[in-house]
Amino acid sequence: MWHDNETTVDYLNFGIVADACAKLLQQARGEPISVGISGGWGAGKSSLVKMVGQRLEGFNEPGENSYVFVTFNPWLYQDFDSARSALLQLVGDKILEEASEREGLRDKALRLLKRINVLRLVQLGGEAAATYFTGVPVGMIGRAMKKFGLLDSDKKDDEDKKDDDKDDGLLKKAEPLSLPNEIHEFRVALEALLEELKITLVVFVDDLDRCLPKTAISTLESIRLLLFIKRSAFVIAADNDFIKGAVRIHFAGTEIKDEVATNYFDKLIQVPLHVPRLGVNEAKAYIALLLLQRACQDGQLEDEKFAAAQVAMSKRLREAWRGDSVTLDFLEAQAAGSLDMVELMRLADGLAPLLTRSGAVDGNPRLMKRFLNTVFLRSSLAEPQGIRLDLQALAKWHLVERCAPTLATALANLVTSEHDGRVDALRLAEEANEKGEPLDELFISDDAFVSQWLGLAPPLGEVDLRPLLHLSRDTATRDFGVDDLTAGGRDLRDALVAATAQNVQLTSAITTAGPVQAGLAMSRAWVLKAPKRSWKKREDVLMLIETCKVFPQHAAKAKELLFSAPVSQIGVGIIPELQAQQWAKDVLDRWSADPAFDKQARRAIENQEKRNK
Repeated sequence: MWHDNETTVDYLNFGIVADACAKLLQQARGEPISVGISGGWGAGKSSLVKMVGQRLEGFNEPGENSYVFVTFNPWLYQDFDSARSALLQLVGDKILEEASEREGLRDKALRLLKRINVLRLVQLGGEAAATYFTGVPVGMIGRAMKKFGLLDSDKKDDEDKKDDDKDDGLLKKAEPLSLPNEIHEFRVALEALLEELKITLVVFVDDLDRCLPKTAISTLESIRLLLFIKRSAFVIAADNDFIKGAVRIHFAGTEIKDEVATNYFDKLIQVPLHVPRLGVNEAKAYIALLLLQRACQDGQLEDEKFAAAQVAMSKRLREAWRGDSVTLDFLEAQAAGSLDMVELMRLADGLAPLLTRSGAVDGNPRLMKRFLNTVFLRSSLAEPQGIRLDLQALAKWHLVERCAPTLATALANLVTSEHDGRVDALRLAEEANEKGEPLDELFISDDAFVSQWLGLAPPLGEVDLRPLLHLSRDTATRDFGVDDLTAGGRDLRDALVAATAQNVQLTSAITTAGPVQAGLAMSRAWVLKAPKRSWKKREDVLMLIETCKVFPQHAAKAKELLFSAPVSQIGVGIIPELQAQQWAKDVLDRWSADPAFDKQARRAIENQEKRNK
């Protein structure tokens, strides 16, 4: 299975974008900068952010400038008040960590952290705010502020008071201060400390679009305290549409316009960067590399060959603009001569266009990964239940479930034990689609997905869909009706379908199955053989003749099946065998009386009757 965590392993050619972003941050050379990485849920924002951090580490210049990273996930602080202050606390802790080994700077970092604690307490309001603005402890919170040194104390010695007066800039007893001044002093102190430490603070804000609107806006408001400080950089990953929606909710009742909602985010972001949208080429490479990665982990592919495939895929994607697309031949070349890997590459080639163009997946990397996880999970559930299905069939069925659920439900409702799980309507649709003929109403769609799905290998029209539906019980409960065939009856059914001539083994199998199972097997085999029946060869009616030879009581059923034959298609080849069966005389008489019956076939019947006289 593939995990859903961010990664620096680049299967999507995002590395070029990460390189450009990291270079942009480096070229700021200490000037404040903010970058907004926008993209929908699951588009790869978190991975792109992580790649940017990895590349920035390569730009470190010890003694001149080093990049220090703070990753803030506001989703973990869903509570409104917690989200407002958690970012400041993380920044303070990181600065203290960097300054702890530097002589003379640790105390400054501690005073900066104390200032952060004051700002956090003020956000609580009530007693904390009153204490802050008056400088006099009010209530329990005020007394706590005094206890932890957030207010000056009568018990401090003169040396401490000198240090406080010189460096702290914090509250003195009965000395009220303003919040704007305190924020300003905090920013000045942080900027000076970053300069002395010779570091650039890079704050990554991720998962903002997972938060409730109130938490998202609270986080953005907190970010403003740190924005545009020298030696600072912000990289904010969020879906633009989500931010606009959160702004509208925050300013509900003010009839805020779209441009105002857009400007709110734009004022925080200097450089907007969008996660590249996946096209068919990127989707093919992504799915192919995921499949090869799994094969490598399972020991089916050597590490060196997988690494070579990664390099080749990345190079091909970088040069795709020249017309060098990710073709099936290119994918198969990455299979390292393994037939199993070739099949996986064919799967990637078939799935990618549909997963990219379908509105249900829309080329989303996370959804494609989840799609493959479901397919492989079902595959692992198949073997213990005695089900043998290839990955292509599992993937094709899950594809219609995921992207065309209405069609999937309609097809599932047509699956019954009576027809051994085959859906004739699906077979006819696949054949019509291949020939470019009009499709049945069931398969008509406004987009090209259904047509492309019908053409995807393997064809499912002649496949027993019951195992596929059984494995997909996580989406719906399936009921195919009662199947009266035993294991022996199913074996006989398959033997009757495959038989082309009378033989001892077939006669023995019919006898062994017994009259009931033989009759059921004959009827099922007749249905399964229908798509390949030409009505001109002896083998087309062999299953009826051989079964009735052993168990004559099934002659009535055999005649019923033959009465439904397309009379105009019947050829001479099946006439002699049927004329040799006494029970088939009524069938031949009815066919002969039909004007659509072939003249040569009618003449063959007449000639044989003359010889019999």
